[in-house]
Amino acid sequence: MKILAIVILSFLPIASFSNDLFATKSQLRKIVVSHTDENNILQLYYVYEDGSSRFQITNSIHGCLQPAVSPDGRKIIYLEKNNNGMSICLSDIDGKNSKALTKPGRNLIPSWFPDSKHIVWMIFKPGKDPAENSQLHIMNTETIESRRLFSDPQQIKFSNSMPVVSPKGKQVAFVSNREGKYRVWVSNLDGSDAKPISPTFTRQHDILKLPIEQKVPAWSPDGNWIAHWEGVEMIHMSKFTGIQNHQKDKLISDSWNVWVVRTDGKNKRKVGHGDDPTWSPDGFVTRSFPDPQKDGPKIMIETKNKSKELLIVPPQTPHYGRFAWIP
Repeated sequence: MKILAIVILSFLPIASFSNDLFATKSQLRKIVVSHTDENNILQLYYVYEDGSSRFQITNSIHGCLQPAVSPDGRKIIYLEKNNNGMSICLSDIDGKNSKALTKPGRNLIPSWFPDSKHIVWMIFKPGKDPAENSQLHIMNTETIESRRLFSDPQQIKFSNSMPVVSPKGKQVAFVSNREGKYRVWVSNLDGSDAKPISPTFTRQHDILKLPIEQKVPAWSPDGNWIAHWEGVEMIHMSKFTGIQNHQKDKLISDSWNVWVVRTDGKNKRKVGHGDDPTWSPDGFVTRSFPDPQKDGPKIMIETKNKSKELLIVPPQTPHYGRFAWIP
């Protein structure tokens, strides 16, 4: 799993896609996506799900990534890189009236409360993996007041990361290694009544004998399901260990899958190979993974019949910083 995750005007003929996903222009859903521009800097773009009507909405010197659109569809929060880390920024849906909500630092993965007013995110300390020493924070984007999310004294003893609040605003899903391995947990907003919700079928990779971890939880729009990544962490790959082993790297990347589980821990199923799951507004799961033929990410979405590709990142665009649906 990625620890973090070209301006091309694309006017693709709608008729070339099957009717179950890309039927007419009026049915196409809108997306904010982060990918590199012609200068290889991550920027935010507004685009339809078939890749058409793309236009750039940020012009950052260092890069913008991890966008999240407010539930009312009016605002975007995202990370902007700078020399001292990353700031959480807020803008209108078209990228205008942008302002920093936090000082530059070790901020990651901001997401919205259902009230389109409050946000949650993780602040981490230095280490091999940002999730190993991290805490969750909440902010009122109107007053800029912020604090730690968890107040339950038992829960703040542990590292907690990658928060996402339930559609009803009463629970939070997050990642914690409090039992030794990274797992997806769900708790009340203060951290109480925390429990892991996605049982693993195996605790370690059969060949590599490395632990199977879970990260990147995402609530379904109806609040009944959570999608998440599961596999062997990328910190065991050559570029992190400094020891070249292409066979091991392939086994690690092949272990990356997106799963879906009910919030009561039942009916777990594999969606498919990939990472960084999201849910479309009508309740279908997306996943992404590197595609050598495209020289960039391939983003897939489930439909009623089968999975389809979302053409929201142009080909030959190697760097991608996630995307968000516009409600």
